[in-house]
Amino acid sequence: MLGLVVLSLALITGYFRESSGGTVHNLQSTGTKVLHPFQVAADQVALPFRDLADWASSLSSARNENRALRTQVDDLRRQLVINQTAAQENTRLRGLLAYVDGPSFPAGYRSVAVTVIARAPSEFDQRITISAGSDSGLRLHDPVVTEEGLVGQVTKVAATAAQVTLVTDGTFAVSVLDLASSATGIVRHGRAGSDTLVLDRVTKDQVVTPGDPVVTAGWRYGNLASLFPRGIPFGTVSSVGQIDTDLYKQIQVQPLVDVSALHSVIVLVKKSVSESATGAAQGAGG
Repeated sequence: MLGLVVLSLALITGYFRESSGGTVHNLQSTGTKVLHPFQVAADQVALPFRDLADWASSLSSARNENRALRTQVDDLRRQLVINQTAAQENTRLRGLLAYVDGPSFPAGYRSVAVTVIARAPSEFDQRITISAGSDSGLRLHDPVVTEEGLVGQVTKVAATAAQVTLVTDGTFAVSVLDLASSATGIVRHGRAGSDTLVLDRVTKDQVVTPGDPVVTAGWRYGNLASLFPRGIPFGTVSSVGQIDTDLYKQIQVQPLVDVSALHSVIVLVKKSVSESATGAAQGAGG
């Protein structure tokens, strides 16, 4: 080993001391020429392996980048859904607020805005659950509306939740008024699975035309009054028929509210005497 080291040092020293045409330089040049074909062959053999290694490294990097991009896209999609949902909810709440603050909001009532937490289980059981109950002042038979019109009425009340029977339920009925002709009748559910309701008890002498707007009648007789205040939009007359042998017209009404797509609603809670007096005093003061 020591001899090889000494020989190497001697060759290096001789290489730097001699001229370019010296013996050591000639030996290096000859060795380079002899080994060059082997170097070229070795490079040719190694090239596919280097290319394969480069391809594998690039593929791994591309996969990692693709995975990161997919994660980013998924995050952006989730955020987009959240933003769209928030925007839609904001639009719905603005519509409800505009109705509460508008001139068509029934006098003598206060509003309780709630969220629908359970939809109607089937076309034969048209009842929903809302996110407020007796703790918020809700009571049986309170009307439930949106800014578009009547939704139904409260039929069960718990402390923090309540059940609402929709206008499309078979047990629901409400007295209504045709705004175009002042004809009155009772809207009932038609057939199961249909959104179209039947306007019953309209005598033949009353005029009702398709397209007429229908609102709650809000009748009062002595100390008795209807459950719903007058003037809540309900629907539009979709068809009118008449058979000579029948006592009443055959009328169908299309409700204004799509009860299958409810998210937020308003419960109309009748004000107490003290609340009504306070409201009147504030109005007079304003």
